[in-house]
Amino acid sequence: MAQQARAIQTRRTILEAAGVVFDERGYDAATIAEILNRAGVTKGALYFHFTSKEDLARGVLAEALTMEGVLPQDSKLQEWVDVGMVLAHRLPREPLLSAAIRLSADQHARELFGTSWPGWIGFITAQLEEAKRQGELLPHIAPEETASLFVGAWTGVEIVNSALSLGRLETKIASLYDHMLPGIGVPGVLSRLDTTPGRGARIWGAHQQPGHEDSSLTTA
Repeated sequence: MAQQARAIQTRRTILEAAGVVFDERGYDAATIAEILNRAGVTKGALYFHFTSKEDLARGVLAEALTMEGVLPQDSKLQEWVDVGMVLAHRLPREPLLSAAIRLSADQHARELFGTSWPGWIGFITAQLEEAKRQGELLPHIAPEETASLFVGAWTGVEIVNSALSLGRLETKIASLYDHMLPGIGVPGVLSRLDTTPGRGARIWGAHQQPGHEDSSLTTA
């Protein structure tokens, strides 16, 4: 068990180092040598877990599809908001997550190993389909189309915000939700949603504490 735990930690260390290098350099300029130097592991340890730079990039993209820290909510629309807000809080602080955006936006990298976008679209589609079953969405809303538009918008907001240093990503993503939700949600549900910019930070902070299933962050 101790050996398995070390292997899991080593793999994570390598992925985090790869995330930093991909985020700083981009895929083409990144080198295995620099990733090894950042990770502080041997070449043998790296190749035990990943067969190539391309395989490392796929591992980074896989880490991007995460609901870590998001608390279950009775409202699936609130859960959808929370996923986007927690990610907006974490991404500027975690190169492993921001590297996935950079890899997905790189046309050459996309041609080699794809992106995390289809996974996000599928995941959000499922959330919105459940929200529709619960009567939270307007009848004409198509969950998959909405999910696709949202993933494109979220990614675009992050890229533009990062390039132009327009302010906190959490504030911009909160504004994105405030613009989208009135067009898809039932008014009575919208009035109970929390889309404030600090929502992601509060949820993530609660997740980091012991007994993080804090019901005080749920909505009515």
